[in-house]
Formats: sequence, C-alpha cells, structure tokens
Amino acid sequence: MHTALSDFDMPNDEQVHLAAESFRLLADPTRIKVLWALLQGESSVACLADLAGAAPTAVSQHLAKLRLAGLVKGRREGTFVYYSAANDHVKSLLAQALFHADHVDRGIPPADDAEQEVAHHRQ
Repeated sequence: MHTALSDFDMPNDEQVHLAAESFRLLADPTRIKVLWALLQGESSVACLADLAGAAPTAVSQHLAKLRLAGLVKGRREGTFVYYSAANDHVKSLLAQALFHADHVDRGIPPADDAEQEVAHHRQ
C-alpha cells in the first residue's frame, strides 16, 4: 500500500536506531531540564544542578550520557568544563517535545496546533 505512494520514504535502520537512542536519553525529567537550560546558553555543572534541582554528581552523569549521544558538548576552561547544546537540531527536537506536552496538558486538539503555534510566537 505505502510503496504505491511516489513520495513515500522510510528512514534507514541506523537513523531509526540513533533517533530512538536520542528519545531514550531524553526520557528523563532531569535531562530535559538540563538540556533546556543549555539551550539558553553555556553553563557549568554546578549551575545546571541548581537549575534542575539535582545533585551535581547526578547532573554530571546525565551530561556524560547526553554528550556521548551528541546532544551536548563541553568546553574546558582551566579546571572547569562548560556545557552547551550540541546544535540547533537539539533545540528543535526539545522545543517540539515541550510544545506537544503543553498541548496535551492543556487539552488542545491537534487541529488547533498551527493556529496556537502562530499565536504563541506572537506573544
């Protein structure tokens, strides 16, 4: 059925695996908070721990996993490491997930998404 569609396209197995791994790593509230903070700008582990309401050791472990997945990057300055989001793709991914969560939370039907998004960006 789908193969009859001229523009039908499926991602390859490696793309599917990497996408699933990214979603798996984002399936943690602390990681989402940390990543969202990093999308606002570079930060240290101590600052991220404070923002996320978590212990610095836990945030450091989360950052290591996010870094291995290519979602964040670190910059060493002396004995400190400052973290940031890896790229704009990460921002798009997380923004869409939070946008969807907001709509589910507020009970906004999917048909209203486009109108709501335009209204949201006007504010």
